[in-house]
Amino acid sequence: MHLAEEELAAADAVLKAHGRTFHWARRFLGQRHAVRATLLYSFCRFVDDAADEASSEDEARATLAAIREDLQRERPTLAEVRGARAVLGTHPVGRQAALDLLAGVESDLDEVAFATVEDLIQYAYRVAGTVGLMMCLALDQDDPAAFPHAVDLGIAMQLTNIARDIHEDATLGRRYLPAELVGDLAPARIRQPGAEERARLVAAREALVAAAEPYYQSGERGLCYLPLGARFAILAASRSYRAIGPRAVALGERLDVRARVGGLSKAGISLGAFASRPLSPGFWRRPRAHDASLHGALADLEVTSAWGAGHA
Repeated sequence: MHLAEEELAAADAVLKAHGRTFHWARRFLGQRHAVRATLLYSFCRFVDDAADEASSEDEARATLAAIREDLQRERPTLAEVRGARAVLGTHPVGRQAALDLLAGVESDLDEVAFATVEDLIQYAYRVAGTVGLMMCLALDQDDPAAFPHAVDLGIAMQLTNIARDIHEDATLGRRYLPAELVGDLAPARIRQPGAEERARLVAAREALVAAAEPYYQSGERGLCYLPLGARFAILAASRSYRAIGPRAVALGERLDVRARVGGLSKAGISLGAFASRPLSPGFWRRPRAHDASLHGALADLEVTSAWGAGHA
C-alpha cells in the first residue's frame, strides 16, 4: 500500500513526541524497518489516544469502533490504519493482534480494578504484547517461533509501565495493581494512601518489577529471530525500558514521582548491552523452545494458536 510523504512525516512526528525510548532505538534500524516501525508506533498511539483523549466515553467507543471497522476494509480511510495495513498486510496474526489491541484499550473505558496477576498479564498482552507481535511483522519476521518472545517483551514493558505509573493511573481512576497484591484499594486511596496502604503499594511495585524480569529475559532470547540491525534496536529499547523498573523501586514511598531514564543513560545502557549481549550464544542461536509457563494466563486467547508449536 502506497503512503503519501505527509503520512510518513506525521507518523515520525508522533514517534518523536511520544515514544522517546523507541525514537532512540529506531536509529539502529535500517531505513525500511525504521519506516515500518514508525508507522506501527503511530497506529498504536492513535488507538491509545482515541480512548485517552476523547471528550466522553461515548466518543471514545465510537472512535475505537470506527478504527476496528476501518481495519476490516480493503482500502482503509484513516491514515494511521493505512500505515498499519502497509506494515501488517493481510497476515492473520497481525490482524488479530490489532483487534486485540483495540479490545485492550477499550477495556480501559470500563472500571479498571484487576483481581489477580493473571488478569493483569492478560491485559498486558492486549495492550503491549500485541505490539510485540505486530513489530515482528514490521521487522519482516513471521516465524511462529518468534511470536511468543515478542509478546513477552511487550508484557514486560507494560508491567514496567504499571509499576512506574501507579499514582498517575490512579488520577485517571484506574487501578492496574491486582487486588491479590494490594487489596481492593480505590484509586482515591492510592492517590492519598495511609501508611499501611502505602507499604502495600510499594511492595506491589517491587513485585511487578520482579515479575517483569522473566518476560524481559524471554524477549531477549527471541532477538536471534530478527535481522541483525533490528536485534540491536530492540535490545536498546528493551534494556532502556528495563532500567525504569529498578529506578521506580529506588523511589521507595514516593509513588507520585515518575521514574525516568534520560538520554545519556539510555546511550550508556545501550552501548553496554551492545558490548556484552552479542557475546552470548543466544544472540545468534535460536532457543530450543519458549517457556510456556509465561503464557499460562493467555491460554484461551485466539491468537496464541499461531505459536502453540513453539512452546515447551
